[in-house]
Amino acid sequence: MKKTNLYALLLLLFITMLACNDDNLDVVPRDKFSDANVWVDEGASDLFLNDVYNRIMPDFNNTYDPIENWSDNAICGYAWPRSRNTIQRSLQNPTNNPFAHISDYLRWDVVYNNIRRTNVFIKNVTESTALSDDFKKLRLAEARFLRAYAYQWLYMTYGGVPLIEVPLDRVEQGEDIFYPRSTAEETVQFITSECAAIYVDLPTTPEQGRIGKGAAMALKGWVELYAGKWADAAASNKKIMDELDYDLHPDYEGFFLLKPGEANVEGILYRQYFPPAKGGRLDGFIGPTFTDGGAETSWGGCNPTQELVDDYAMDNGKPIDDPTSGYDPQNPYENREPRFYQSIVYNGSYFYNHTFSMVEGSKNAIDLTDKDDATQTGYYFRKRLDDKTLTLGAANWNGRTSYQNYNCFRYAEVLLNYAEAQNEAVGPDLSVYDAVNEVRDRAGIPDLPLGLSQDDMRTAIRRERRVELAFEDKRFWDLLRWKTAEVNINKPLTGVKITEGPTGLVYEYVDATGGDRQFDASKNYLFPIPQSAIEANSELQGDQNPGY
Repeated sequence: MKKTNLYALLLLLFITMLACNDDNLDVVPRDKFSDANVWVDEGASDLFLNDVYNRIMPDFNNTYDPIENWSDNAICGYAWPRSRNTIQRSLQNPTNNPFAHISDYLRWDVVYNNIRRTNVFIKNVTESTALSDDFKKLRLAEARFLRAYAYQWLYMTYGGVPLIEVPLDRVEQGEDIFYPRSTAEETVQFITSECAAIYVDLPTTPEQGRIGKGAAMALKGWVELYAGKWADAAASNKKIMDELDYDLHPDYEGFFLLKPGEANVEGILYRQYFPPAKGGRLDGFIGPTFTDGGAETSWGGCNPTQELVDDYAMDNGKPIDDPTSGYDPQNPYENREPRFYQSIVYNGSYFYNHTFSMVEGSKNAIDLTDKDDATQTGYYFRKRLDDKTLTLGAANWNGRTSYQNYNCFRYAEVLLNYAEAQNEAVGPDLSVYDAVNEVRDRAGIPDLPLGLSQDDMRTAIRRERRVELAFEDKRFWDLLRWKTAEVNINKPLTGVKITEGPTGLVYEYVDATGGDRQFDASKNYLFPIPQSAIEANSELQGDQNPGY
């Protein structure tokens, strides 16, 4: 048998044995692993770890209802996914699955099964006497990162959770397999301590798509930011800025269209896609719905809201609500900042070899009755889509033709994370201005004005963060950690209805279908722990999140 076929067979054997799990806990049945063939061979061990990578790194370029649709940035173009019929109405509960149609990366059972895989890898590689020390040091650091990254999803979604670092065995351990929830603080401490510990063992410049020092420190800084540990978050993000060789790609639009293998100075942690076998469905799932002749070219799963559009500045860097900005309500899309044109399809946009019309009577006019999959807001998603290589039409809807990376962390976010944390910790010092202005300079707009108060700088950073990171699934988590979801999400979201008037186009801002959002501040800052997990684990009984 060829060696590569042996590796594939061994991987299949491992996955089959690990799938035999009756509980939503990190419990592995007593099966006889063939250590002689797996944990003595670097190639076979890598196959196992590659499977862990594949399961834990988010595959959000293959979802038709992205997390962005949970926020005030976007609305799904059709009514049946969970962002419209569960999250939108605050109907999540312990017995339904609010993450269906969106992502298994937030499901309690799926995440713990993935954590179990990392624990199996860590245990067996650590105990192996055949694998080289260099191999073990690097791969164990990667595995510990992936486990910490998985716990990050659990922390943001559920708060404090059981922290399990070893494979569990019901036969040997009995009731000891049941772990209680750690506190949110303890969960944060575990994630950040792991990232700090593995930093030294990870490479400064990793292979594309793999874990390096930057990923470990970016995760540490992000979790600290989420927890409001401002000084710690500032220090972690500053460490990346000072010690590692990341930079902003010179072209904002071009960064998201980098091909596999192209130099990537901004990407810190990202999932790669390789069409056709391992491509994404980004273009077919969430791009503009109709193009020439009314042909349906995409599902239209992510429609930008008017609220997001209004946060894009003018080309002079001023927000549109500044009386000196030059904003003209009768020509709302003129003289806006470059990121607006690179991120949003609006009335008059040229995209997919087509000039889009959202004027009433056109196929892409705002859909206020859910009659088809046309835009719910008068806008379509553009950022990250490659209209020059896309295969148009129904053949592309489910085809894995998208090659674009999905970025989990990139350097622009590090700069904004640092600016926010430093502003909250000490106020708007020069380093805060420098970090924000570096992002604005790449975007092609002037620097922030000097003399901002801490509150004014906070507003500026949050606006900058919203537009820079739009459609990267960051906004929902930002609203949760800022405790502003009860304001931003708990109100109707709007779109634009455009009609022909006697002297030109008339823009009417209306409540968007699917935008009647509800958010219960008494409970919705966390999701409910699944009832199945509570019933399976005696240590979780009576420890549901408040309000559920």
